[in-house]
Amino acid sequence: MPKVLISDQLSPAAVQIFKDRGLEVDVKTGLDRDELIKIIGDYDGLAIRSATKVTPPVLAAAKKLKVVGRAGIGVDNVDLPAATAAGVIVMNTPFGNSITTAEHAIAMMFALARDIPQANASTHAGKWEKSKFMGVEVTGKVLGIIGCGNIGSIVADRGIGLRMKVIAFDPFLTPERAQDMGVEKVELEDLLKRADFITLHTPLTDKTRNILNAENLAKCKKGVRIVNCARGGLIVESDLKAAIESGHVAGAALDVFEEEPAKSNPLFGMDQVICTPHLGASTNEAQENVALQVAEQMADYLLTGAVTNSINVPAVSAEEAPKLTPFLTLAQQLGSFAGQLTESGISEVTIEYAGDVAEMNTRVLTNAALTGLLKPQLEDVNMVSAPVIAKDRNIKVSEVKREQQGAYETYIRLIVKTERQERSVAGTVFSGGLPRLIQIKSVNMEAALGRHMLYVTNLDKPGFIGALGSTLGKAGINIANFNLGREKAGGDAICLIEVDADVPAATLAEIQALPHVVQVKALSF
Repeated sequence: MPKVLISDQLSPAAVQIFKDRGLEVDVKTGLDRDELIKIIGDYDGLAIRSATKVTPPVLAAAKKLKVVGRAGIGVDNVDLPAATAAGVIVMNTPFGNSITTAEHAIAMMFALARDIPQANASTHAGKWEKSKFMGVEVTGKVLGIIGCGNIGSIVADRGIGLRMKVIAFDPFLTPERAQDMGVEKVELEDLLKRADFITLHTPLTDKTRNILNAENLAKCKKGVRIVNCARGGLIVESDLKAAIESGHVAGAALDVFEEEPAKSNPLFGMDQVICTPHLGASTNEAQENVALQVAEQMADYLLTGAVTNSINVPAVSAEEAPKLTPFLTLAQQLGSFAGQLTESGISEVTIEYAGDVAEMNTRVLTNAALTGLLKPQLEDVNMVSAPVIAKDRNIKVSEVKREQQGAYETYIRLIVKTERQERSVAGTVFSGGLPRLIQIKSVNMEAALGRHMLYVTNLDKPGFIGALGSTLGKAGINIANFNLGREKAGGDAICLIEVDADVPAATLAEIQALPHVVQVKALSF
Protein backbone atom coordinates (compact mmCIF):
# COMPACT_ATOMS: atom_id res chain seq x y z
CA MET A 1 0.00 0.00 0.00
CA PRO A 2 1.50 3.42 -0.96
CA LYS A 3 2.32 5.65 1.98
CA VAL A 4 1.98 9.45 2.00
CA LEU A 5 3.47 12.03 4.36
CA ILE A 6 1.66 15.35 4.84
CA SER A 7 4.31 17.71 6.25
CA ASP A 8 2.41 21.03 6.08
CA GLN A 9 -1.06 21.99 7.26
CA LEU A 10 -3.74 20.63 4.90
CA SER A 11 -7.50 20.38 5.27
CA PRO A 12 -8.68 17.28 7.18
CA ALA A 13 -10.79 16.53 4.10
CA ALA A 14 -7.58 15.99 2.12
CA VAL A 15 -6.37 13.49 4.70
CA GLN A 16 -9.67 11.66 4.36
CA ILE A 17 -9.33 11.50 0.57
CA PHE A 18 -6.05 9.62 0.91
CA LYS A 19 -7.61 7.21 3.40
CA ASP A 20 -10.76 6.70 1.33
CA ARG A 21 -8.61 5.88 -1.71
CA GLY A 22 -6.83 3.18 0.27
CA LEU A 23 -3.52 4.95 0.94
CA GLU A 24 -1.72 5.02 4.26
CA VAL A 25 -1.19 8.61 5.41
CA ASP A 26 0.77 10.29 8.21
CA VAL A 27 0.41 13.96 9.20
CA LYS A 28 3.63 15.33 10.70
CA THR A 29 3.89 19.10 10.44
CA GLY A 30 6.58 21.46 11.67
CA LEU A 31 9.48 19.12 10.87
CA ASP A 32 12.92 20.67 10.54
CA ARG A 33 15.23 19.57 7.73
CA ASP A 34 17.01 16.86 9.69
CA GLU A 35 13.75 15.41 11.03
CA LEU A 36 12.31 15.28 7.51
CA ILE A 37 15.47 13.64 6.13
CA LYS A 38 15.32 11.01 8.89
CA ILE A 39 11.79 9.80 8.01
CA ILE A 40 11.25 10.64 4.31
CA GLY A 41 12.72 7.31 3.17
CA ASP A 42 9.55 5.54 4.35
CA TYR A 43 7.18 7.40 2.01
CA ASP A 44 6.00 7.13 -1.60
CA GLY A 45 4.36 10.56 -1.64
CA LEU A 46 4.94 13.92 0.05
CA ALA A 47 2.13 16.51 0.29
CA ILE A 48 3.29 20.04 1.09
CA ARG A 49 2.40 23.71 1.02
CA SER A 50 5.11 26.40 1.20
CA ALA A 51 6.79 25.63 4.54
CA THR A 52 8.48 22.32 3.70
CA LYS A 53 11.68 22.71 1.67
CA VAL A 54 12.28 19.80 -0.71
CA THR A 55 16.03 20.17 -1.16
CA PRO A 56 18.65 17.85 -2.71
CA PRO A 57 19.55 16.33 0.69
CA VAL A 58 15.87 15.57 1.33
CA LEU A 59 15.50 13.99 -2.12
CA ALA A 60 18.70 11.99 -1.65
CA ALA A 61 17.19 10.44 1.49
CA ALA A 62 13.83 9.81 -0.19
CA LYS A 63 14.64 6.41 -1.68
CA LYS A 64 10.98 5.40 -2.19
CA LEU A 65 9.56 8.82 -3.06
CA LYS A 66 7.61 8.94 -6.32
CA VAL A 67 5.63 12.19 -6.14
CA VAL A 68 5.64 15.56 -4.38
CA GLY A 69 2.28 17.35 -4.38
CA ARG A 70 2.26 21.12 -3.75
CA ALA A 71 -1.11 22.45 -2.60
CA GLY A 72 -0.84 25.78 -4.40
CA ILE A 73 0.85 27.29 -7.45
CA GLY A 74 4.42 28.18 -6.58
CA VAL A 75 7.02 25.43 -6.28
CA ASP A 76 9.92 27.67 -5.24
CA ASN A 77 10.41 25.43 -2.19
CA VAL A 78 11.05 22.35 -4.38
CA ASP A 79 14.36 21.82 -6.15
CA LEU A 80 12.93 20.85 -9.54
CA PRO A 81 16.18 19.76 -11.23
CA ALA A 82 17.04 17.54 -8.27
CA ALA A 83 13.53 16.08 -8.18
CA THR A 84 13.61 15.38 -11.90
CA ALA A 85 17.04 13.76 -11.63
CA ALA A 86 15.72 11.58 -8.80
CA GLY A 87 12.71 10.52 -10.87
CA VAL A 88 10.27 12.29 -8.55
CA ILE A 89 7.18 13.82 -10.14
CA VAL A 90 6.31 17.30 -8.86
CA MET A 91 2.65 18.35 -9.08
CA ASN A 92 0.93 21.60 -8.17
CA THR A 93 -2.63 22.99 -8.20
CA PRO A 94 -2.33 25.97 -10.52
CA PHE A 95 -5.87 27.38 -10.40
CA GLY A 96 -7.13 26.61 -6.88
CA ASN A 97 -6.51 29.99 -5.23
CA SER A 98 -6.86 32.52 -8.07
CA ILE A 99 -10.03 34.23 -6.81
CA THR A 100 -8.71 34.42 -3.26
CA THR A 101 -5.46 36.08 -4.35
CA ALA A 102 -7.29 38.52 -6.63
CA GLU A 103 -9.66 39.49 -3.82
CA HIS A 104 -6.72 40.09 -1.49
CA ALA A 105 -5.19 42.48 -4.03
CA ILE A 106 -8.47 44.42 -4.24
CA ALA A 107 -8.70 44.50 -0.43
CA MET A 108 -5.13 45.81 -0.23
CA MET A 109 -5.97 48.51 -2.79
CA PHE A 110 -8.93 49.70 -0.71
CA ALA A 111 -6.85 49.62 2.48
CA LEU A 112 -4.18 51.68 0.74
CA ALA A 113 -6.64 54.17 -0.71
CA ARG A 114 -8.29 54.89 2.67
CA ASP A 115 -5.43 54.28 5.17
CA ILE A 116 -7.60 51.70 6.90
CA PRO A 117 -4.90 49.86 8.93
CA GLN A 118 -3.36 53.13 10.11
CA ALA A 119 -6.73 54.66 10.98
CA ASN A 120 -7.70 51.47 12.81
CA ALA A 121 -4.52 51.53 14.94
CA SER A 122 -4.97 55.22 15.70
CA THR A 123 -8.60 54.79 16.75
CA HIS A 124 -7.78 51.81 18.96
CA ALA A 125 -5.19 54.04 20.64
CA GLY A 126 -7.97 56.55 21.46
CA LYS A 127 -6.52 59.34 19.28
CA TRP A 128 -9.51 60.10 16.99
CA GLU A 129 -7.32 61.65 14.27
CA LYS A 130 -10.08 62.14 11.71
CA SER A 131 -8.32 64.89 9.76
CA LYS A 132 -5.08 62.90 9.49
CA PHE A 133 -6.46 60.13 7.30
CA MET A 134 -7.59 61.81 4.09
CA GLY A 135 -7.98 59.04 1.52
CA VAL A 136 -8.74 58.89 -2.19
CA GLU A 137 -11.61 57.35 -4.14
CA VAL A 138 -10.95 54.47 -6.51
CA THR A 139 -13.92 55.28 -8.76
CA GLY A 140 -12.72 56.89 -11.97
CA LYS A 141 -9.06 56.17 -11.21
CA VAL A 142 -6.72 54.33 -13.58
CA LEU A 143 -5.82 50.81 -12.42
CA GLY A 144 -2.64 49.53 -14.06
CA ILE A 145 -2.22 45.74 -14.05
CA ILE A 146 1.22 44.29 -14.74
CA GLY A 147 0.51 40.70 -15.80
CA CYS A 148 -3.03 40.03 -16.98
CA GLY A 149 -3.21 36.25 -16.81
CA ASN A 150 -5.47 34.13 -14.63
CA ILE A 151 -5.33 36.25 -11.44
CA GLY A 152 -4.72 39.55 -13.22
CA SER A 153 -7.82 39.09 -15.36
CA ILE A 154 -9.94 38.55 -12.22
CA VAL A 155 -8.52 41.75 -10.71
CA ALA A 156 -9.31 43.55 -13.97
CA ASP A 157 -12.91 42.36 -13.82
CA ARG A 158 -13.25 43.56 -10.21
CA GLY A 159 -11.64 46.89 -11.09
CA ILE A 160 -14.08 47.44 -13.96
CA GLY A 161 -16.91 46.67 -11.51
CA LEU A 162 -15.57 49.45 -9.29
CA ARG A 163 -15.85 51.85 -12.25
CA MET A 164 -12.10 52.13 -12.65
CA LYS A 165 -10.33 52.59 -15.98
CA VAL A 166 -8.26 49.40 -16.32
CA ILE A 167 -5.08 49.28 -18.38
CA ALA A 168 -2.78 46.26 -18.62
CA PHE A 169 0.79 45.48 -19.61
CA ASP A 170 1.30 41.85 -20.61
CA PRO A 171 3.28 40.79 -23.70
CA PHE A 172 1.07 37.69 -24.01
CA LEU A 173 -2.22 39.61 -23.87
CA THR A 174 -3.69 39.87 -27.37
CA PRO A 175 -5.74 42.92 -28.41
CA GLU A 176 -8.77 40.65 -28.92
CA ARG A 177 -8.51 39.22 -25.41
CA ALA A 178 -8.03 42.72 -23.96
CA GLN A 179 -11.13 43.91 -25.78
CA ASP A 180 -13.17 40.96 -24.50
CA MET A 181 -12.05 41.75 -20.95
CA GLY A 182 -12.80 45.45 -21.31
CA VAL A 183 -9.22 46.56 -20.61
CA GLU A 184 -6.81 48.65 -22.63
CA LYS A 185 -3.56 46.93 -23.54
CA VAL A 186 -0.56 49.26 -23.15
CA GLU A 187 3.21 49.16 -23.03
CA LEU A 188 4.90 49.30 -19.64
CA GLU A 189 6.03 52.93 -19.94
CA ASP A 190 2.50 54.05 -20.78
CA LEU A 191 1.10 52.14 -17.80
CA LEU A 192 3.65 53.71 -15.44
CA LYS A 193 2.81 57.23 -16.66
CA ARG A 194 -0.98 56.83 -16.45
CA ALA A 195 -1.82 54.55 -13.53
CA ASP A 196 -3.11 55.88 -10.20
CA PHE A 197 -2.89 52.36 -8.77
CA ILE A 198 -0.46 49.68 -9.98
CA THR A 199 -1.02 46.03 -9.07
CA LEU A 200 1.39 43.24 -10.01
CA HIS A 201 0.20 39.79 -11.09
CA THR A 202 3.12 38.36 -13.02
CA PRO A 203 5.42 35.45 -12.21
CA LEU A 204 9.01 36.14 -11.22
CA THR A 205 11.15 35.56 -14.32
CA ASP A 206 14.35 37.06 -15.68
CA LYS A 207 12.22 39.57 -17.58
CA THR A 208 10.03 40.60 -14.63
CA ARG A 209 12.57 40.55 -11.80
CA ASN A 210 12.97 44.10 -10.39
CA ILE A 211 10.43 45.40 -12.90
CA LEU A 212 9.65 48.22 -10.47
CA ASN A 213 13.13 49.61 -9.85
CA ALA A 214 14.29 53.20 -9.32
CA GLU A 215 14.20 53.95 -13.06
CA ASN A 216 10.65 52.69 -13.57
CA LEU A 217 9.36 54.11 -10.29
CA ALA A 218 10.59 57.54 -11.45
CA LYS A 219 8.44 57.14 -14.59
CA CYS A 220 5.32 56.57 -12.51
CA LYS A 221 2.65 59.18 -12.06
CA LYS A 222 3.31 61.25 -8.92
CA GLY A 223 1.13 59.97 -6.08
CA VAL A 224 0.82 56.44 -7.46
CA ARG A 225 -0.10 53.64 -5.06
CA ILE A 226 1.41 50.18 -5.60
CA VAL A 227 0.04 46.73 -4.67
CA ASN A 228 2.03 43.49 -4.88
CA CYS A 229 0.32 40.19 -4.07
CA ALA A 230 2.27 38.22 -6.70
CA ARG A 231 5.94 37.52 -5.99
CA GLY A 232 8.72 39.07 -3.96
CA GLY A 233 11.53 40.27 -6.20
CA LEU A 234 9.28 42.12 -8.64
CA ILE A 235 9.96 45.35 -6.72
CA VAL A 236 13.36 46.63 -5.59
CA GLU A 237 12.37 47.29 -1.99
CA SER A 238 15.08 49.87 -1.27
CA ASP A 239 14.11 51.81 -4.41
CA LEU A 240 10.45 51.75 -3.37
CA LYS A 241 11.37 53.07 0.08
CA ALA A 242 13.29 55.97 -1.49
CA ALA A 243 10.39 56.77 -3.84
CA ILE A 244 7.95 56.85 -0.91
CA GLU A 245 10.26 59.01 1.21
CA SER A 246 10.60 61.50 -1.65
CA GLY A 247 6.82 61.74 -1.95
CA HIS A 248 6.77 60.47 -5.54
CA VAL A 249 4.97 57.26 -4.53
CA ALA A 250 2.07 57.83 -2.15
CA GLY A 251 2.14 54.36 -0.64
CA ALA A 252 2.36 50.63 -1.13
CA ALA A 253 0.52 47.50 0.02
CA LEU A 254 2.66 44.36 -0.01
CA ASP A 255 1.76 40.74 0.64
CA VAL A 256 5.05 39.31 -0.67
CA PHE A 257 8.68 40.16 -0.04
CA GLU A 258 12.07 39.45 -1.53
CA GLU A 259 13.01 37.37 1.52
CA GLU A 260 10.36 35.36 3.34
CA PRO A 261 9.48 34.87 6.09
CA ALA A 262 10.07 38.62 6.33
CA LYS A 263 11.11 39.29 9.90
CA SER A 264 12.81 42.56 8.92
CA ASN A 265 12.53 44.69 5.81
CA PRO A 266 13.50 48.25 4.79
CA LEU A 267 9.81 49.06 4.27
CA PHE A 268 8.68 47.95 7.71
CA GLY A 269 7.67 50.82 9.99
CA MET A 270 6.77 53.23 7.18
CA ASP A 271 3.38 54.88 7.73
CA GLN A 272 2.62 54.73 4.00
CA VAL A 273 3.20 50.98 3.68
CA ILE A 274 0.71 48.21 4.48
CA CYS A 275 2.14 44.73 4.91
CA THR A 276 0.56 41.29 5.26
CA PRO A 277 2.38 37.94 5.70
CA HIS A 278 1.77 36.34 2.29
CA LEU A 279 -1.98 35.93 2.85
CA GLY A 280 -2.99 35.94 -0.84
CA ALA A 281 -4.20 32.33 -0.76
CA SER A 282 -5.29 32.33 2.88
CA THR A 283 -9.03 31.79 2.83
CA ASN A 284 -10.94 28.74 3.96
CA GLU A 285 -12.22 28.16 0.44
CA ALA A 286 -8.81 28.35 -1.24
CA GLN A 287 -7.12 26.17 1.36
CA GLU A 288 -9.84 23.58 0.96
CA ASN A 289 -9.75 23.65 -2.86
CA VAL A 290 -6.00 23.20 -3.29
CA ALA A 291 -5.79 20.57 -0.54
CA LEU A 292 -8.52 18.44 -2.09
CA GLN A 293 -7.01 18.84 -5.56
CA VAL A 294 -3.53 17.78 -4.54
CA ALA A 295 -4.83 14.77 -2.59
CA GLU A 296 -6.82 13.51 -5.59
CA GLN A 297 -3.90 14.07 -7.98
CA MET A 298 -1.39 12.26 -5.79
CA ALA A 299 -3.77 9.37 -5.13
CA ASP A 300 -4.46 9.01 -8.87
CA TYR A 301 -0.76 8.81 -9.64
CA LEU A 302 0.19 6.42 -6.83
CA LEU A 303 -2.72 4.07 -7.58
CA THR A 304 -3.12 4.26 -11.36
CA GLY A 305 -0.08 6.10 -12.76
CA ALA A 306 -2.20 9.01 -14.03
CA VAL A 307 -0.25 12.28 -14.08
CA THR A 308 -2.13 15.58 -13.57
CA ASN A 309 -0.71 19.11 -13.27
CA SER A 310 2.87 17.89 -13.34
CA ILE A 311 5.62 20.49 -13.40
CA ASN A 312 8.42 18.24 -14.58
CA VAL A 313 6.86 15.20 -16.29
CA PRO A 314 4.42 15.16 -19.23
CA ALA A 315 1.24 13.09 -19.20
CA VAL A 316 2.37 10.10 -21.26
CA SER A 317 1.36 6.45 -20.95
CA ALA A 318 3.96 3.73 -20.40
CA GLU A 319 3.32 2.31 -23.90
CA GLU A 320 3.84 5.65 -25.65
CA ALA A 321 6.87 6.86 -23.71
CA PRO A 322 9.85 5.29 -25.55
CA LYS A 323 8.81 6.51 -29.00
CA LEU A 324 7.25 9.79 -27.90
CA THR A 325 9.89 11.09 -25.49
CA PRO A 326 12.41 12.47 -28.05
CA PHE A 327 9.59 14.22 -29.91
CA LEU A 328 8.37 15.72 -26.61
CA THR A 329 11.85 17.14 -26.14
CA LEU A 330 11.84 18.46 -29.71
CA ALA A 331 8.38 20.06 -29.35
CA GLN A 332 9.33 21.81 -26.12
CA GLN A 333 12.62 23.01 -27.63
CA LEU A 334 10.82 24.42 -30.68
CA GLY A 335 8.39 26.21 -28.37
CA SER A 336 11.16 27.55 -26.16
CA PHE A 337 13.12 28.74 -29.19
CA ALA A 338 10.13 30.70 -30.50
CA GLY A 339 9.10 31.88 -27.02
CA GLN A 340 12.49 33.39 -26.23
CA LEU A 341 12.39 35.34 -29.51
CA THR A 342 8.78 36.53 -29.10
CA GLU A 343 8.27 39.88 -27.39
CA SER A 344 4.73 40.82 -28.44
CA GLY A 345 1.29 39.32 -27.86
CA ILE A 346 0.71 35.93 -29.46
CA SER A 347 -2.54 35.60 -31.40
CA GLU A 348 -2.17 32.22 -33.09
CA VAL A 349 -0.06 29.07 -32.85
CA THR A 350 -0.05 26.32 -35.47
CA ILE A 351 1.81 23.06 -35.00
CA GLU A 352 2.34 21.03 -38.16
CA TYR A 353 3.09 17.30 -37.84
CA ALA A 354 4.37 15.43 -40.89
CA GLY A 355 5.19 11.76 -41.35
CA ASP A 356 5.30 9.25 -38.47
CA VAL A 357 4.95 11.87 -35.76
CA ALA A 358 1.50 12.76 -37.09
CA GLU A 359 0.32 9.31 -35.93
CA MET A 360 1.52 9.85 -32.36
CA ASN A 361 -0.18 11.50 -29.36
CA THR A 362 0.01 14.98 -30.85
CA ARG A 363 -2.11 16.52 -28.09
CA VAL A 364 0.72 15.86 -25.66
CA LEU A 365 3.26 17.16 -28.19
CA THR A 366 1.20 20.33 -28.68
CA ASN A 367 1.06 20.83 -24.92
CA ALA A 368 4.84 20.44 -24.81
CA ALA A 369 5.29 23.04 -27.56
CA LEU A 370 2.93 25.47 -25.78
CA THR A 371 4.77 24.93 -22.49
CA GLY A 372 8.07 25.83 -24.11
CA LEU A 373 6.50 28.81 -25.89
CA LEU A 374 4.83 30.32 -22.81
CA LYS A 375 7.45 29.53 -20.18
CA PRO A 376 9.89 32.38 -20.96
CA GLN A 377 7.14 34.85 -19.99
CA LEU A 378 5.00 32.85 -17.59
CA GLU A 379 7.38 30.65 -15.59
CA ASP A 380 4.49 28.93 -13.70
CA VAL A 381 3.29 26.89 -16.67
CA ASN A 382 3.30 23.15 -17.23
CA MET A 383 2.06 20.51 -19.65
CA VAL A 384 -1.45 20.67 -18.22
CA SER A 385 -1.87 24.38 -17.57
CA ALA A 386 -0.32 25.55 -20.89
CA PRO A 387 -3.40 24.91 -23.09
CA VAL A 388 -5.69 26.43 -20.45
CA ILE A 389 -3.52 29.55 -20.27
CA ALA A 390 -3.43 29.78 -24.07
CA LYS A 391 -7.24 29.56 -24.20
CA ASP A 392 -7.65 32.16 -21.45
CA ARG A 393 -5.45 34.52 -23.46
CA ASN A 394 -7.41 33.96 -26.69
CA ILE A 395 -4.42 32.33 -28.38
CA LYS A 396 -5.80 30.22 -31.21
CA VAL A 397 -4.04 26.84 -31.22
CA SER A 398 -4.39 24.46 -34.16
CA GLU A 399 -2.76 21.26 -35.36
CA VAL A 400 -2.10 20.27 -38.96
CA LYS A 401 -1.27 16.64 -39.80
CA ARG A 402 0.11 15.56 -43.13
CA GLU A 403 1.91 12.67 -44.74
CA GLN A 404 5.67 12.69 -45.19
CA GLN A 405 6.94 15.26 -47.66
CA GLY A 406 10.30 16.87 -48.45
CA ALA A 407 13.72 15.66 -47.41
CA TYR A 408 12.81 14.48 -43.91
CA GLU A 409 10.71 11.41 -43.09
CA THR A 410 9.06 13.17 -40.17
CA TYR A 411 9.16 16.64 -38.66
CA ILE A 412 7.35 19.16 -36.45
CA ARG A 413 6.92 22.76 -37.56
CA LEU A 414 5.82 25.48 -35.10
CA ILE A 415 4.31 28.65 -36.55
CA VAL A 416 3.72 31.55 -34.14
CA LYS A 417 1.74 34.60 -35.22
CA THR A 418 1.97 37.80 -33.15
CA GLU A 419 0.70 41.34 -33.51
CA ARG A 420 3.88 42.23 -35.40
CA GLN A 421 5.08 39.19 -37.33
CA GLU A 422 4.89 35.50 -38.08
CA ARG A 423 7.75 33.24 -36.99
CA SER A 424 8.30 29.58 -37.85
CA VAL A 425 10.78 26.95 -36.72
CA ALA A 426 10.91 23.27 -37.65
CA GLY A 427 12.77 20.24 -36.32
CA THR A 428 13.06 16.50 -36.48
CA VAL A 429 14.52 13.61 -34.49
CA PHE A 430 17.61 11.91 -35.86
CA SER A 431 18.61 8.32 -35.17
CA GLY A 432 19.43 7.76 -31.53
CA GLY A 433 16.59 10.06 -30.45
CA LEU A 434 18.52 13.30 -31.08
CA PRO A 435 16.32 16.40 -31.68
CA ARG A 436 17.56 18.80 -34.37
CA LEU A 437 16.36 22.10 -35.80
CA ILE A 438 16.09 21.88 -39.57
CA GLN A 439 14.59 25.23 -40.55
CA ILE A 440 14.20 28.73 -39.07
CA LYS A 441 11.82 30.97 -40.98
CA SER A 442 12.59 29.95 -44.56
CA VAL A 443 16.28 29.31 -43.91
CA ASN A 444 17.38 25.68 -43.91
CA MET A 445 20.00 24.52 -41.39
CA GLU A 446 20.66 21.55 -39.13
CA ALA A 447 21.45 22.43 -35.53
CA ALA A 448 21.32 20.88 -32.09
CA LEU A 449 20.25 23.14 -29.22
CA GLY A 450 22.74 23.30 -26.36
CA ARG A 451 22.40 24.97 -22.99
CA HIS A 452 23.81 28.33 -24.14
CA MET A 453 22.97 29.52 -27.64
CA LEU A 454 23.46 32.71 -29.60
CA TYR A 455 20.94 33.60 -32.32
CA VAL A 456 22.02 36.18 -34.91
CA THR A 457 20.19 37.37 -37.99
CA ASN A 458 22.34 39.23 -40.48
CA LEU A 459 22.93 40.11 -44.10
CA ASP A 460 25.08 37.57 -45.95
CA LYS A 461 28.18 39.72 -46.51
CA PRO A 462 31.92 38.87 -46.52
CA GLY A 463 33.77 39.37 -43.24
CA PHE A 464 30.78 38.95 -40.96
CA ILE A 465 31.68 35.50 -39.62
CA GLY A 466 35.24 36.58 -38.87
CA ALA A 467 34.06 39.71 -37.05
CA LEU A 468 31.58 37.68 -35.01
CA GLY A 469 34.18 35.07 -34.05
CA SER A 470 36.69 37.76 -33.10
CA THR A 471 34.14 39.50 -30.87
CA LEU A 472 33.34 36.28 -29.04
CA GLY A 473 37.03 35.37 -28.75
CA LYS A 474 37.88 38.79 -27.33
CA ALA A 475 35.18 38.25 -24.68
CA GLY A 476 36.65 34.85 -23.79
CA ILE A 477 33.59 32.95 -25.03
CA ASN A 478 34.33 29.60 -26.65
CA ILE A 479 32.26 28.40 -29.65
CA ALA A 480 31.10 24.79 -29.31
CA ASN A 481 29.10 24.57 -32.55
CA PHE A 482 28.51 27.02 -35.38
CA ASN A 483 25.48 26.68 -37.68
CA LEU A 484 24.83 28.98 -40.62
CA GLY A 485 22.08 29.22 -43.19
CA ARG A 486 20.92 31.78 -45.74
CA GLU A 487 18.00 32.41 -48.07
CA LYS A 488 20.25 33.26 -50.99
CA ALA A 489 23.72 34.63 -51.67
CA GLY A 490 23.92 38.17 -50.32
CA GLY A 491 20.47 37.93 -48.75
CA ASP A 492 19.15 37.28 -45.25
CA ALA A 493 21.16 34.82 -43.14
CA ILE A 494 20.91 33.23 -39.70
CA CYS A 495 23.68 32.12 -37.33
CA LEU A 496 22.86 29.73 -34.52
CA ILE A 497 25.89 29.27 -32.31
CA GLU A 498 26.34 27.05 -29.26
CA VAL A 499 28.74 28.60 -26.76
CA ASP A 500 30.19 27.31 -23.50
CA ALA A 501 28.83 30.05 -21.22
CA ASP A 502 26.30 32.86 -20.99
CA VAL A 503 27.05 35.78 -23.31
CA PRO A 504 27.22 39.02 -21.26
CA ALA A 505 24.99 41.94 -22.22
CA ALA A 506 28.02 44.04 -23.15
CA THR A 507 29.17 41.41 -25.64
CA LEU A 508 25.66 41.16 -27.10
CA ALA A 509 25.73 44.93 -27.61
CA GLU A 510 29.10 44.65 -29.39
CA ILE A 511 27.72 41.98 -31.72
CA GLN A 512 24.60 44.05 -32.39
CA ALA A 513 26.86 46.93 -33.42
CA LEU A 514 28.76 44.83 -35.99
CA PRO A 515 28.13 45.66 -39.66
CA HIS A 516 25.29 43.70 -41.28
CA VAL A 517 23.77 42.46 -37.96
CA VAL A 518 19.98 42.78 -37.81
CA GLN A 519 19.25 41.08 -34.47
CA VAL A 520 21.16 39.22 -31.77
CA LYS A 521 19.71 37.31 -28.84
CA ALA A 522 21.09 34.97 -26.19
CA LEU A 523 18.99 31.81 -25.73
CA SER A 524 19.13 29.06 -23.13
CA PHE A 525 17.76 25.50 -23.15
